[in-house]
Amino acid sequence: MRSVQERLLFALNSIRCIPHILIFFFHKNKGVIIADVKHGLFEMGKDYKGLYGLIYLLSFCKQFRTLFYYRTRPYSAFLGFLCRPLPTLLILTRDIGPGLAIVHGFATGIGAKSIGKNCKIYQLVSIGGNKYGAPVIKDNVTIYPGAILFGKITIGNNVVIGANATVYRDVPDNSTVLPGSSNIMRWTDKS
Repeated sequence: MRSVQERLLFALNSIRCIPHILIFFFHKNKGVIIADVKHGLFEMGKDYKGLYGLIYLLSFCKQFRTLFYYRTRPYSAFLGFLCRPLPTLLILTRDIGPGLAIVHGFATGIGAKSIGKNCKIYQLVSIGGNKYGAPVIKDNVTIYPGAILFGKITIGNNVVIGANATVYRDVPDNSTVLPGSSNIMRWTDKS
């Protein structure tokens, strides 16, 4: 049961988010945004459903707002004055799959060639290319704070990139990149 104060805050934010909701309902990326909302709420441990979840994330999560504006561009260009995006989160990747969760997102630059579905990126992460190309990040990848990924590399499915790891070579599926040494550890499913 939600408190009276929480319901009032939701009502006030609903008014502020009316243009966002209209864009959401009529945008071609609606299904992708729904996946982003579900993954974002799951990562935050919130149990809001449907439109309430979208309003919650738009109201209180600047990193989600930045992703929402990215997904709905160019229609969302004027919405920044109602709900400001996170100014230190830069998203330059053209192809991002559904269910991206950006946790905190402070001082993060995302410049991959593509990102798969259900990925999670923390704060202080730098993903970028060089003259040879940019990283390709596949499905279900988690990138912890401070990690750096650069160059024409492929990060496989179900990979965990540890905090402060520097990755400049391909990482196979089902692997973990340890911080500090940037060694790749693989595991196999014995079931």
